[in-house]
Amino acid sequence: MLVGLALRRGHRRDVLHGILALALCAGLAPTRADTPLKQPEEATGRQAKPGWQYHREAVAAANPLAAEAGERILRAGGSAIDAAVAVQMVLGLVEPQSSGIGGGAFMMTWDGSKAQAWDGRETAPAGARPDQFMQGGQPMSMAQAVPGGLSVGTPGVLAMLAEVHREQGHLPWARLFEPAIELADKGFAISPRLAGLLQYPRHLGRDKQAAAYFLDADGKPWPVGHVLRNPAYAAVLRRIAKEGPQAFYRGTIAADIAARVKNAAQAGSLSEADLAGYHAIEREPLCAEWRRYRLCGVPPPSSGFIAIAQILTLLGADPAPLSVPLLHRFTEASRLAFADRALYVGDPDFVPAPAGDWHSLLDPAYLRERAALIGERAMPTATAGVPRGAQVAFAMQADQIEHGTSHISIVDREGRAVALTTSVEGAFGSGLMSDGGTGLPGGFLLNNQLTDFSFRPTSADGKPVANCVEPGKRPRSSMAPILVFEADSGRLVMSLGAPGGSFIISFVAKTLMGTLAWGMDAQRAIDLPNFGSVGGPILLERGGFEAATAAALEALGHRVIQADLPSGLQAIERQKEGWFGAADPRREGVVRGD
Repeated sequence: MLVGLALRRGHRRDVLHGILALALCAGLAPTRADTPLKQPEEATGRQAKPGWQYHREAVAAANPLAAEAGERILRAGGSAIDAAVAVQMVLGLVEPQSSGIGGGAFMMTWDGSKAQAWDGRETAPAGARPDQFMQGGQPMSMAQAVPGGLSVGTPGVLAMLAEVHREQGHLPWARLFEPAIELADKGFAISPRLAGLLQYPRHLGRDKQAAAYFLDADGKPWPVGHVLRNPAYAAVLRRIAKEGPQAFYRGTIAADIAARVKNAAQAGSLSEADLAGYHAIEREPLCAEWRRYRLCGVPPPSSGFIAIAQILTLLGADPAPLSVPLLHRFTEASRLAFADRALYVGDPDFVPAPAGDWHSLLDPAYLRERAALIGERAMPTATAGVPRGAQVAFAMQADQIEHGTSHISIVDREGRAVALTTSVEGAFGSGLMSDGGTGLPGGFLLNNQLTDFSFRPTSADGKPVANCVEPGKRPRSSMAPILVFEADSGRLVMSLGAPGGSFIISFVAKTLMGTLAWGMDAQRAIDLPNFGSVGGPILLERGGFEAATAAALEALGHRVIQADLPSGLQAIERQKEGWFGAADPRREGVVRGD
């Protein structure tokens, strides 16, 4: 049995205003959209990870330098959120393709007695239009929509981290920036993954600031081992460390961000007023019981937790790990979950939950009805359900590429925990780089999160898409930072999450099955071959499955695609000896601690 509850507190809008605002999305007919099967970041090899055992505290992050920064803060007496701030600032330097202060995030925290959900998602500028990604009556391709200012939303990660630090931090705010400032000043050696990814994004060369930083004089990406200094980023962080987050959202840094968006080849509408008006939101966590555990994650505008909870419940009795029956049922469950996601999920300040409560999508009776649709063969079409007789006011969102991200999991010596998934959306975001008005080389990349909105605002009959673009709205996400607890005792069991765009849902669900159902430790669960569906074909990780498995799935009516699936899962789980940390062998992550 699975039980959930979604409530919102903090920032509130009148529900009627939200419903009326949907009218802004009317008036355009749907057309073909990009396929969502392309992965957010290219695969850059695989390196075996041992799993790490620590007694008191641990930090799992996507880059060793970032994990070491978090460990340094924990050893200085910092809390989990203190370490998270330090890790994020370093990730923005050494892993700029995935996250940074020019982007947004969702986070779950545990203070030892209470789980909290935090929304630092970007918002659409006041000047955003429902049709801004339409061109000649057709939706733009991602290659058209991403580069430049049109795709840039108001960054939210700094505001969110500052809000949580005020409540749960131990060390002074300024101290948390020291590791990143030191690295930016002296430089860091470009890692194999960063060097590999620099080979792909052509849009970096369109922005002078980014090109001068990431490319040499001949326009070629810097190689592995090149020491890259970032004086602009160091100067920006010094200001934020000294003056607080308002130094980012007002004044010269904000002015530079707005100017670069406005003056880009593909201009956007993000303004200084949008930055000054941004606020992070504390939302009531969405929690669900599965087996003997209680899983807690962030509610909409992220769809990640709802979809994962639906999939796990719809799986029913356990087929053997990675067996054809498991892969078949997982794919069918995913198709049903993604159909609900496409119809219902959007920013809750604009889009009412079905039947007035996001819990309706996790209702046991509703999920039993949905499970009955899964048969021995692939269903011809997966359609959204109608939970609790909900009135359906929206049109389905067409499939569309979704990118992202990086994940951080932390547990401190007092048992407090963080699960933080953070993103600039596509690899290297919009490709625009701000120096914060310093005039120095380097800086930070700006996100392209507005491309997570539906490019097509309406259906052919004029019904609005729940996730259409509207001023001040937060785009739907698949990010799924999750904390796991024992259902009976309430004791924290695990912190985990992943990058991977819409495939985050499959990656995290796989890891939860591996650890909570199949008895594996987190490292072995993460190491399992990846698989997943975002509503259509099933993707099997290249080299991870026998040809007979794909053939058997095709015989059941599935379309099977063999592909690289470079997840970047991070997890920390409780064991008898303390805390066990795990990092994805498909990326550069490690776990550090004490």
